[in-house]
Parts: sequence; C-alpha cells; structure tokens
Amino acid sequence: MNRFEAGVGQDSILEVRVKLVDSEPEIWRRFELRDSLALSQVHQVLQAAFGWEDAHLHRFITSHPFAPLRPVDGEIPEVPQWLPQQGCEEPGDKPEEDCSLDQLLALGHGAAFYEYDFGDSWLHRLELVSRRPADETSPPARLIDGARRGPLEDSGGFPGYEEIMDALDDPGHPDHLEYSAWVADLTGSVAPFDPAFLDIPAANRALAKLF
Repeated sequence: MNRFEAGVGQDSILEVRVKLVDSEPEIWRRFELRDSLALSQVHQVLQAAFGWEDAHLHRFITSHPFAPLRPVDGEIPEVPQWLPQQGCEEPGDKPEEDCSLDQLLALGHGAAFYEYDFGDSWLHRLELVSRRPADETSPPARLIDGARRGPLEDSGGFPGYEEIMDALDDPGHPDHLEYSAWVADLTGSVAPFDPAFLDIPAANRALAKLF
C-alpha cells in the first residue's frame, strides 16, 4: 500500500499540509489528523485553524475546481463535490458527512481542495505528507506548524485583502481610518493587525474544543 491509499482495518494519523492557493507570502498549516474524520469535521478543523467564522458556504473537491476540464468521449465529465447534506442539490453533490478524510485523499491520489466562501473563493489545497498508526494519546486533530494568520473574513479575496493590508500599513492612506475601525470591529481588538502572526497554541485549544 502506498501513502496515498486509504488504510484498511487500522486507525491512522495523517500528516496533512494545507495551503491557501495563490497566497503570497504563502499561508499554510500542517496538521496531524485522524484518518477517520468526516469531511464535516475537517471543515470545522480548517475553520478553526485559519480563523474563519463559518459564515459562508463551503465544499470539498478532489481536483482544482477552476482548472479546465478535458472532454471524455466528447463530453465534459461531472466532477463530484462534497457539501453539507442539506446543501446537496445537484447529481454530483455528495454529503460531506458520509466521506472521511482518508477516502477523499485516496480519491484525489493524495491531494484535495476545500473552498470556503464562494464569493471570495478562499481555496485551500490539502496534501497528504505521511501516515502513521494512531495510538490512544493521539488527538483527532492537532496543528503542528504553519505560517501567517488567515485572511480577514469578507475582505474580497486576495486582491481585497491586500488592499486592506496596504491601507493599514500606511497612516496617510485615505482609507486607513476606515479600515482600521473595520478590522478592530471584526477582530474585537484595537491592537495593530499583524498578518504574519500565527498563534499555534491558541489554534490547538480551539481544535481541542471541537472533539
């Protein structure tokens, strides 16, 4: 069995690296995750670790959702996506509650995508790094490394987020005061906003509350 195949008859801990596609500098997280986590639970893990507010729609996909599709026998193939059960409306929609992390990564040959907020389209790429047997002390989810905090909710994708960061960095920017007040209201803090800061212990405390 290679590292991309689902484990059979054993519980495993998967080391999974998740990055925000097109982030520069790269925004990423490295997790240890139990292979049996349902995608609905993985959604909660990613929300907590990237600082999202779970205020928008999301989905899981095995391939890049915006890459051109090659026709098969003259037809564009239907790409399955995993959504909350109540959001499944199309023939290719599958309940995220019924699919495990291990199954998704096996279908994607070791990689998959998670899209959050179909307007801002925050696209996360999940990559299986390694697998090891689980033991009784292994938590279901643990953040072991990463870089930079997640972008601000409802900031307009990376172009909007970068515009906000530029305004915050420049007291002479015409929108500096407006964006400073907006960020303070959003974060609940008047402290200077540092996009490079990542509090791994705080993220792990949030993850521990999920299980």
